[in-house]
Amino acid sequence: MPKKKAAKKKPSARAQKPAKQIYQFKITLLGIKPRVWRRIQVTDGTLDDLHWHIQGAFGWNNSHLHDFDVGPDRYGIPSMLDMEEMPECKDSTKTLLSDILPSDGNQFAFKYTYDLGDNWEHEVLLEGVVTAPRKIKYPVCLEGERACPPEDCGGPGGYERLLEVLADPAHKEHAHYQDWVGYFDPEYFDARDATAAMRELVE
Repeated sequence: MPKKKAAKKKPSARAQKPAKQIYQFKITLLGIKPRVWRRIQVTDGTLDDLHWHIQGAFGWNNSHLHDFDVGPDRYGIPSMLDMEEMPECKDSTKTLLSDILPSDGNQFAFKYTYDLGDNWEHEVLLEGVVTAPRKIKYPVCLEGERACPPEDCGGPGGYERLLEVLADPAHKEHAHYQDWVGYFDPEYFDARDATAAMRELVE
């Protein structure tokens, strides 16, 4: 009598779940030397989600408008879509990273501008796509260098002047600038603090 074939076990739901893809970006604040930059890893989400990740990683306060320039397209939040200075601006809250980034994970750069008055321009470089290790919580800031400039200091030129004045106790505006920014160390950076800020904004 022929033997019955053993029934194949059905894969568990956990085994069927696809591995989560993680985007790794190096984000560099332009117009400043030495460079201020962050390397972050995030899951797929909208460009608006990426805005919040950048805000947390750098230490910005989300006090101003922002936009993304990806190739020929410009993206902003819904309140910006009808502004005259934003012609043909697309909705960043409805645009996924996976919709605009190369599916093969090849390097790809685009621009993020925060504070459309001071114009803090950031190069956002996709460095690659990796499979998420188990027990790792995202988003995460892996590394970076130097502190984020204070808000409303006048863009790269204003920030350079701020540093010059703070470094010179004899400068006539030193006390004024010191009172304004308080204690400020332009070289300070801690990846753990940046990660905590990113996750707090997500939550």
